[in-house]
Amino acid sequence: MTETNHSIRKTENMHIPLWLIKDTCWMLDLKLLGTLMIFPTVLVAAYLVWKTRKTGDYFVNLAVMFWISANAWWMCCEFYNMMVLKNLAGIPFFLGMLSIAGFYFKREKK
Repeated sequence: MTETNHSIRKTENMHIPLWLIKDTCWMLDLKLLGTLMIFPTVLVAAYLVWKTRKTGDYFVNLAVMFWISANAWWMCCEFYNMMVLKNLAGIPFFLGMLSIAGFYFKREKK
């Protein structure tokens, strides 16, 4: 494993607990902490997208970033009683599906 791959893997492994903490806060209705956890979770996801922009993992990491963004939007809608806006989470969910489709399309092309 190269140094870059090792660094990316460590970041991915750090990212999972952030995501779990955010979602646990959502489950426990810890609004402030859950909302604050959006920032490091999305930032690490964006970092992974940037670091893998020239690799085969790019589209997968992009899908994860869109998924977390949609998930965070939905959480905030529930936390702050904006349920009328919840369906807007469908936009990043859809973009995540397009990203995964791009991953498989690119893989099939090879």
